[in-house]
Amino acid sequence: MGGLEAFSAIRRQATNMADRSPQSDPITVRPLTSDDWPIVAQLFGANGACGGCWCMWWRVPRGGKLWDECKGDKNRDAFRRLIKAGKVHAILAFAGEEPIGWCCFGPREDFVRMKRMRALQHQSPAGAWAITCFYIPSRWRGQGVASALLEAATARAFELGASAVEGYPKVPKDENTRMPGAFAWTGVPALFERTGYEEMEREGDLHHEPQTTKAGEIVAIVAAARQT
Repeated sequence: MGGLEAFSAIRRQATNMADRSPQSDPITVRPLTSDDWPIVAQLFGANGACGGCWCMWWRVPRGGKLWDECKGDKNRDAFRRLIKAGKVHAILAFAGEEPIGWCCFGPREDFVRMKRMRALQHQSPAGAWAITCFYIPSRWRGQGVASALLEAATARAFELGASAVEGYPKVPKDENTRMPGAFAWTGVPALFERTGYEEMEREGDLHHEPQTTKAGEIVAIVAAARQT
């Protein structure tokens, strides 16, 4: 499916979801442009989506003191510069004119912190891209917005030349308990499974067991291969 056809199909699907949304406006998705900073700032709000992150968590080399120093205004200013320079890949979701969702993605090498996370060390194919985060305001969660964003981001990544697209969903510790949105910012396994992703084999891991980060979060690695 070509780029315009893919986004047309995703728009039709997202529009059908509008019957379950808090408003009657149809839900649409489109790629981020370098002129979209005011929309991103409106969507993320004063809190920068969550805790002053401004979608910079993967772009700052390490956590701890450095991350604490960057949260808030430093992250905001850095992210604004990246967007205006056309160096950020993302999909925006809208209900009418209101921005209601965000999904960021890009080549793995764009996200320097991945190299430092033991839980994400695996053999990626050359040219692999990654789905790195979602942000959906609480009143729009559970309305199918994340699925529309992920489908569009995956299609766009392949359109831009990705050989494969990876995701790193958080695995709920209790399958019967819904993970709070603030902790599910990289998605959850069911979201990726619905979009055709499959769990990847890690070197030396015969059972495909999810890995645990230093913070105690359980992370899986999933991937979608280019459709031929």
